[in-house]
Amino acid sequence: MNLLGNGLYAAQHHEDALVVREAELSMKQRLGALEESILVVQSNLASTYRTLGRLEESLRMREHIYSGLLKLNGEEHVNTIKEAICYAIALVVSGRFKDTQALMCKSLPAARRGLGESNELTLKMSGIYAAALYRDDRATLDDLREAVTTLEDVERIARRVLGGAHPTTESTVNELRYARAMLRARETPPASQD
Repeated sequence: MNLLGNGLYAAQHHEDALVVREAELSMKQRLGALEESILVVQSNLASTYRTLGRLEESLRMREHIYSGLLKLNGEEHVNTIKEAICYAIALVVSGRFKDTQALMCKSLPAARRGLGESNELTLKMSGIYAAALYRDDRATLDDLREAVTTLEDVERIARRVLGGAHPTTESTVNELRYARAMLRARETPPASQD
């Protein structure tokens, strides 16, 4: 069923993929599958919900999956870190920037300890944290400066470790451009209207 759901999703038959993934989850729960196996199916289902614009359902499921993996594997496990990224993205998409910042402040040190400062997942987490800072309408000047500094660090490390053409590096360059523009707009006083 997993293969069918993934194939339908990849072929952009998202409604059909949703039906298959919901059936797969129901079956695994009925059969008493291992918790980690159920969490994998729920992760696929959460992605499908997000693609279909069902953001609240996706967000609730991401929170549940992250919590489950945290209990099963601990905060430094690669699967927990990957799910923290998925959960953070769902929070950003939902405009919940303070929650994203809180999650990243908790998860980012674990990623650094477990994977290292130069790991791609750690770099992604840092980028998500910076995006949550500068995209927030209530961001202070200090928040914007921190976002720019964080993204500059991520870009430098990503360019060295992953190369300039890597999607993570390219994404960071774009985020940095937006963050710098936001910072400039806030630092530049409005022209007087004499």
